[in-house]
Amino acid sequence: MGLIKLHDKHFKPFIKKDTIAKYVDYLAKTIANDLDEDETPIFIAILNGSFMFAADFIRKYPYNCHISFVKLASYKGTNTTGKIKQLVGINENLEGKTVIILEDIIDTGNTLKEIYEIFKDKKVKNLKIATLFFKPDVFRKELPIDYIGKSIEDKFIVGYGLDYDGLGRNLPDIYQLVEKK
Repeated sequence: MGLIKLHDKHFKPFIKKDTIAKYVDYLAKTIANDLDEDETPIFIAILNGSFMFAADFIRKYPYNCHISFVKLASYKGTNTTGKIKQLVGINENLEGKTVIILEDIIDTGNTLKEIYEIFKDKKVKNLKIATLFFKPDVFRKELPIDYIGKSIEDKFIVGYGLDYDGLGRNLPDIYQLVEKK
């Protein structure tokens, strides 16, 4: 793990893949312990960023479950646009089901607010949020986050599904933006 360059920016090593795996394992075990063994939750991964997290999480989850995907977009470069676009929606009937959203990262909460809006009228039994990474210093919404893998400082990160203008998603480790001095 050394310094990498994506487009015009440099990133330094931040979290190794083995440590990420521990966060994923913790989330899968915690959620499994919170649900009835005979309950079949629907995990909904927010694309594109959470695809690696969702794949690893589902492999670790010990009971029956369903997985689906929704695609929302709010980033351009390293900044959030503040405008959420629902690009791919939900096709499943969620009425009476336990739905657990799998997010790669929650920062300002704008995407999370949109998620709550999308599921508000779906008549789900329970709606829970699980995020691999959480930036508490910039979170601005009064919305519950049920499961957090790791709280981190407000620095831009890439790797393990997270990208900078399309690059870096394939990196197995997490890298942090190097600030210019």
